[in-house]
Amino acid sequence: MADWKDNLPQAAKTYLEGRRLDEVECIVSDLPGIARGKAVPASKFAKQDYFHLPDSIFYQTITGDWGEAADEEEGFIEKDMILRPDFTTATAAPWTGDWTLQVIHDAEDRNGNPIACSPRNVLKRVVDLYAERGLKAVVAPEMEFFIVAPNIDPAHEIKPMMGRSGRPAAARQAYSMTAVDEFGPVIDDIYDFAEAQGFEIDGITQEGGAGQLEINLLHGDPVKLADEVFYFKRLIREAALRHNAFATFMAKPIAEEPGSAMHIHHSILDIKTGENIFSGPQGGETDAFYNFIGGLQKHMPSAIAVQAPYVNSYRRYVKDNAAPINLAWARDNRTTGIRVPLSGPKARRVENRLAGMDCNPYLAIAASLACGLLGMMNETRPDKQFKGDAYAGDSEIPQVLGDALDLFDEATELHQVLGPEFARVYSIVKRAEYDEFLQVISPWEREHLLMNV
Repeated sequence: MADWKDNLPQAAKTYLEGRRLDEVECIVSDLPGIARGKAVPASKFAKQDYFHLPDSIFYQTITGDWGEAADEEEGFIEKDMILRPDFTTATAAPWTGDWTLQVIHDAEDRNGNPIACSPRNVLKRVVDLYAERGLKAVVAPEMEFFIVAPNIDPAHEIKPMMGRSGRPAAARQAYSMTAVDEFGPVIDDIYDFAEAQGFEIDGITQEGGAGQLEINLLHGDPVKLADEVFYFKRLIREAALRHNAFATFMAKPIAEEPGSAMHIHHSILDIKTGENIFSGPQGGETDAFYNFIGGLQKHMPSAIAVQAPYVNSYRRYVKDNAAPINLAWARDNRTTGIRVPLSGPKARRVENRLAGMDCNPYLAIAASLACGLLGMMNETRPDKQFKGDAYAGDSEIPQVLGDALDLFDEATELHQVLGPEFARVYSIVKRAEYDEFLQVISPWEREHLLMNV
């Protein structure tokens, strides 16, 4: 790989201009979305085309335990995978003390086949299924998160961070520029890091929660946007740490505050013409548009376990708290789970508002696109457009992770799109996490049951 630097994106070349590269972080996303990999001296990285990691990283739970016998044929033997760099993902790690690049790698087995349970490969599989039908998926994710005070003891509640005014961040200040200014130093670092990494932010706004912000990204290729969300989570955490704060992507970190979502906007293009297939020649809504919505309505309950992957995720789905409780759809209505934003025909898109920010971005986007694809393949018709406040309706989504996993396990049609092996391993890992959670006695139980039952 003597000439590998010639293949770097321009932002990475600019970052290194006139400087000596010290280290390369070779990374891959595991199921929770944590970056796993190796830090390699730049001189060594230049001499190798790939490196190895055990496939067990995809069997690991969020707590560091392992899904039992996740390899169905051979058991838990931790076979080596081959990880190959995707140089289009090379980007700076501007918070480090030396000159470091991050490079996302693709996971293969020894025969060159994609590792089925690698999240990036799952999304690539879904994107390829669109391409086989002459279609190109386009997405735009929105990232909500909280900047909070350092929380060292898990027994203590999470508190909003102290703003530059010396007062804790206030709630119910959505879209307030004054509230955004409270986090000015953190936001400045987010912008600086993003610029060094070559990422374009479409906007930052204050959301309804105390210390809650939203970053919007420009629409584009699903894999590229998932890569950016994957990178952004680390970027934002590092910016917060510089100012004695934590950034959290928990779906519901503070009981009295709204949760954090990763809304996903979708449009689908005809590869030959480049036209948005959700709009007809006269600008009207097409069958594909309605079928995509129908697919989300029919299959999303089975995909919730991927878009809401933890027990905490389900605390976000609360009436009148900026999170959906059902799969109703409507135009320009933020109370529904599926929203059609205001736009012209060329920009017509469908917004899935169910995914939490605690999701793995590769898997959440893959699952959402998979549901829409099944709807178009099966010509699924949606319910009638909802009129009014959707919070007045009944809940149509699972209320706890265990129920969501039961629905996921039964969804064989969805498994065929995401990959049966991925579905099998994902269920094993998530059930291991859920079983571990059920062993924990909560403060609520100690407070109300200890002396009263």
